Amino acid sequence: MKLKILKFLTVSLLTLIVLSPELVVLSVVWEQHMQLVETQNFMCEKNPSIASSQNAPAMIFQQERKKSTQDLVGIKIFDTNLLKSQLFLIQLYKYKIISFFKWFFLLFPICLGILIFLYDRYLVYRATVFQRQVDILEKLWHESIEQ
Repeated sequence: MKLKILKFLTVSLLTLIVLSPELVVLSVVWEQHMQLVETQNFMCEKNPSIASSQNAPAMIFQQERKKSTQDLVGIKIFDTNLLKSQLFLIQLYKYKIISFFKWFFLLFPICLGILIFLYDRYLVYRATVFQRQVDILEKLWHESIEQ
């Protein structure tokens, strides 16, 4: 049972090590894609003539939304501004979380490999210390028998 768990953990670790660079690249590409989409949306909002026929439903929806917010009283406009600021904070935290996971998936396998290497060196060191102690005890035991 213990051997099966060890094999499973080894396979999981190796899979994580192999897939982590791909996950980092995918997150960077996704981030760039999202920035491109935001830029395109911003350009469409500023210049409706730039919008293509594919973006026509989105532009109609945005115009409807602008009309509805203009019809609201001052308190509702304040709520929409509050909502916009909350959405901005959510996007900011989402960006920080994505950035954290990107660095985590990049650095975790590297740190894990270094830790495994250092632990292997530590085991070699402990084995040599143990072997020296055994040699000293054997020498003392032979000296006590000879006397």
